[in-house]
Amino acid sequence: MDDKDHRAIANRMDLFHQQEEGPGMVFWHPRGFTLYRIVEDYIRREMRRGGFREVRSPQLLSRALWERSGHWEKFRDNMFTLEDADQVLALKPMSCPGHVQIFKKRLRSFRDLPLRFCEFGACHRDEPSGAVKGLVRTRAFVQDDAHVFCRDDQIEAEVARFSGRLHAVYADFGFDDVRVAFSTRPRQRVGSDALWDRAEAALEAAALAAGLDYRRDPGEGAFYGPKLDFFLRDRSGRELQCGTVQLDYVLPERLDAHYVDAENRKVRPVMIHHAILGSLERFIGVLLEHHQGNLPLWLAPEQIAVASIGAAQAGYAERVAAALEEEGYRAVADTRPERLSRKVVDAREAGIPLLMAVGKREEAEGSVTLRRRDGRQEVMAIEEAVVKLRAEAFR
Repeated sequence: MDDKDHRAIANRMDLFHQQEEGPGMVFWHPRGFTLYRIVEDYIRREMRRGGFREVRSPQLLSRALWERSGHWEKFRDNMFTLEDADQVLALKPMSCPGHVQIFKKRLRSFRDLPLRFCEFGACHRDEPSGAVKGLVRTRAFVQDDAHVFCRDDQIEAEVARFSGRLHAVYADFGFDDVRVAFSTRPRQRVGSDALWDRAEAALEAAALAAGLDYRRDPGEGAFYGPKLDFFLRDRSGRELQCGTVQLDYVLPERLDAHYVDAENRKVRPVMIHHAILGSLERFIGVLLEHHQGNLPLWLAPEQIAVASIGAAQAGYAERVAAALEEEGYRAVADTRPERLSRKVVDAREAGIPLLMAVGKREEAEGSVTLRRRDGRQEVMAIEEAVVKLRAEAFR
């Protein structure tokens, strides 16, 4: 395996592993799950700022619902199923039908729109064994799934606000080169040609209004609607599809969703499917390869290693690490009876961006010697370090 592969990087950093007893599944280790939660919490905050309200829908739903939505016809070969008495149930491959059920549970007015739901949806897909690969393609994964129910006249504003958020998020993760593709109706699809004409025209108008520079990708739309796909270019020059905006008139019709307009008439809402990352697992794999394990300080599972230079400073190192933890930093004390040079190498291998060396002088002065990845060193008081690092350590 190439040492630039995310699986090799994860092994070096002790993030996760996979094994035959859980084919296509992930065993997250403490450091890896810390990274997972950092990414998840960041997206959760962004969605909240964007006006989305988090929901949770069932993982197991009846075949009848999947048939009504059209997913059974499209995905049945990749759905895990089981029988319960007189019905067939399936693990969800995505969350959209569940979100429609939440929308339908109340009588919705035009004044309620746009209504925005988001979910970290645990999904399962029965991928062929030869197709699964690390975090890039798994059988169990979590989508940052989001849906907007809105009126036609709200489409442009919703697409613009979400695409702007996408670009800001990608920049925070270190991706500045983003390409957009406009994907039109595929051969296998549901819904009338009239609905597709309407959806494609509306989404393209929204993309133009948002100032997106896109290329057309004929036939690559979702089975229920056209979409805008966002491709990130990593440091190796590869283009990786992550985010998406999909415009859907079909599912609200098939699942009988409606709201009441100003004239008290029942009207179908427009459903916009959103994702920033796509799959959290896959995005983390992309992140690891893009940064080659050298994650920026705010993303690193362990941000600071406090390394004692001698055995006598072990207690001081532990106190400094505890003080940093109290301030919200993810810090670990390295008090092993090893040379400082060994501790520096081990911290780099583990992907820890900063090392604070503490010896006799530092303990006497109440200071630390801060070492960065590029070799720069700086002596500063603990209180100064806490303040100075805050901007780059937190998002």
